[in-house]
Amino acid sequence: MAVSVDLAKALDKAYEDKTLEEILDAPVDALAGLTPKHAEALQELLGITSIRDLGSNKYFATAGVLVALANRAG
Repeated sequence: MAVSVDLAKALDKAYEDKTLEEILDAPVDALAGLTPKHAEALQELLGITSIRDLGSNKYFATAGVLVALANRAG
């Protein structure tokens, strides 16, 4: 089954036409709204250097699951 997702508003312009693998390997400031300063802080505090790292970080993953559960229950 083919899946199509429009990420234009979620990514900086430079990453809008990249493959999923390229996006996952991109620095976190490739996400719209995050700056190089945010990326630096995430790297220093949690060792996160890419969107893949951010998405698979246990703290962010747990928070995402908790929010999804709360949204489903409410």
